[in-house]
Amino acid sequence: MIPPLALDPGFGSAIGTGVGAIALYAIVGLILMVVGFYAIDWTTPGKLSALVRGGAPNAVIVTSAGLVSMALIVVVAIYSSAGKLAEGLLSALIFGFVGIIVQVLAVRLLEWVTRLDIGSLIESDRFAPASVVVASAHVALGLVVAVAIS
Repeated sequence: MIPPLALDPGFGSAIGTGVGAIALYAIVGLILMVVGFYAIDWTTPGKLSALVRGGAPNAVIVTSAGLVSMALIVVVAIYSSAGKLAEGLLSALIFGFVGIIVQVLAVRLLEWVTRLDIGSLIESDRFAPASVVVASAHVALGLVVAVAIS
């Protein structure tokens, strides 16, 4: 005979709370990713979503790096909330929006400093090594913002 499981009386409640928190953080993260994508799309010459769907390699690289950097910011905001759900959700939203703004401005600055034509770069059907520079700038800024949160 298998002995019955001896679960703590609050186990079911803790699981429910944890699942709810995961769902809420996932929603906040998804919202920030979508807003971040459209912010990059809006401020980048060309239609980024169409370029990504069409498989333009540089557009895919830059967009992917932007999304990864947004995820870094959201993850650190969640982690730094020390288990306080309302604070974690609010800080993820605030820091996420700040991260979006910083990234958009920084990429525009990078374009100006390096004299890169990001519009032509992301529209190209051929891989351009400069897209890795732009992608690296996205990830690096995501790390900077994330560390600033903690």
